[in-house]
Amino acid sequence: MKLFSTAPKTSRAAARNAVLLNQFATPGLGSLLARHWLAGLGQLAVFLAGFGLFGVWSFQQFNLLLAVLNGAEAAPPGNGRLGLLGFALAALAWLWALGTSLQILRAAKKSAAAPPPMLAATTWQKNGQTISRRFEFADFAGAMKFVNGVAALAEAAGHHPDIDIRWNKVTLTLTTHDAGGLTDKDYSLALACDELYARPGGAA
Repeated sequence: MKLFSTAPKTSRAAARNAVLLNQFATPGLGSLLARHWLAGLGQLAVFLAGFGLFGVWSFQQFNLLLAVLNGAEAAPPGNGRLGLLGFALAALAWLWALGTSLQILRAAKKSAAAPPPMLAATTWQKNGQTISRRFEFADFAGAMKFVNGVAALAEAAGHHPDIDIRWNKVTLTLTTHDAGGLTDKDYSLALACDELYARPGGAA
């Protein structure tokens, strides 16, 4: 099993949630959320084993404390190594999950860093976590025909741009709000809009 396995691309919001789960809840859960299946299952198993051992040691210490409080002759304490081993396993799972979390963050940052080469050659402008382009037409009717075409593309993709119409000019702005930034959805729809504009009768 690889300690730091690869997985499909993850959006920045999903990556952030995965890291929070890994580092502040249960190691391995965030990795599973980000589809790092082998690493996630391994981290979760190691953490649960450590938690279980530490729990057994804690129970032994609790029984010893009760015996002392009840005035009984103190029994030999439980195996202290059991607690240390449990703590060490839990710490190992946390560190392993930290490595996967860093990998998840790097992958999310890389996937959002630059548009595809085909899109970079067009007139789309990147501004923070949005891309936008202005399309110009011969008249208002041509602009509205294009907007109707964009609406059909957006419905089919399940992804909708912000549209600004100024007589014969249409500006489209794209971002993926639920992901907190640009994703493949934005670039795919941008390319589809470029193709629509390039069709005969699509531009001025």
